Parts: sequence; C-alpha cells; structure tokens
Amino acid sequence: MTAWLDQLLISLLAALAIPQVGLGAVFLIAMASATLLPMGSEPAVFAFVKLQPDMFWPTVAVATMGNTLGGAISWWMGAGAKSAVEHYRHDVHQEATALRWLRRFGPKACLLSWLPVVGDPLCAVAGWLRLPFWPCVFYMAIGKAIRYITMTYVLLKAADFVW
Repeated sequence: MTAWLDQLLISLLAALAIPQVGLGAVFLIAMASATLLPMGSEPAVFAFVKLQPDMFWPTVAVATMGNTLGGAISWWMGAGAKSAVEHYRHDVHQEATALRWLRRFGPKACLLSWLPVVGDPLCAVAGWLRLPFWPCVFYMAIGKAIRYITMTYVLLKAADFVW
C-alpha cells in the first residue's frame, strides 16, 4: 500500500512540474493554497516567472485567478459550515470581535485575503457571515493581484541582486 501511495505522489508531482505544465500548474497551486490547505503559491509563481521572465503578467494574472477561485471556494465552505451549524445548534451566541469587525467592513475586508495565516480563513468567515459573494470575490481579486505583482517583482529583483 505504501509503494502505491509513493508512486501516486511521484506521479502527481511530475504532473504538476512547472516547466512541463506551466500556467496550469501555477493556477492549481494558487487555487489550492487559497483554500484552508496549509501551503503557499509564491514559490511556484516565482519559479515560473524566473524560468520565463516574459511571462510575468500572464503568470500574475493566472495566479490571481486561481487564488481568487480558492478564496471563493473558502467563502462557500464558510457559508456551508454556518448552515450546518445552524441546523444543529439553535442557541444564540455573542459574536467575537473579529466577526464584528468583518461585519462592519463588509466585503471590503476581503482586500486583506492576501495576508498570510489570516487571509484564507477570512474568506471562509466572509462566507459564514453571508457577506455578498460577488463583492467579496471582487475585493479578494484586487488584494491577491496586488500581492502577486508586488511579491513576484520584489523576489525577481532580490534574485537578480543576489545572483
């Protein structure tokens, strides 16, 4: 059984190898990293742009779309979790400070979805609170695009400086 799992993992990694698959791998990695899975997409984005510097803008666009889709998935997970909890629990509880803050700022708070550690759960909580879906996705996309543009540019400049 372990050999089968090892082979599956090797096949999966080979399928997602950036030089062969390219932007598709960047999209999938960015999407998965924006869900509640503990991973980051920055190394994949940086590696692809480093290999193909002329693909800076397409890579940023694809990573932004994938990461935004992952944020939207987290929104729906939060909305679904709230429905499930409400179905089984009928008591009224006091909102935490973070929930009150998020409710006060509304979808614009999703601009912060790019932040490490708190960004991905922020999307799920926006869904939990049933903040309007499309405005949340819009603000997620803006925040994530700014992150990818800034992060990739800075990493490229730092790599040029070091090498």
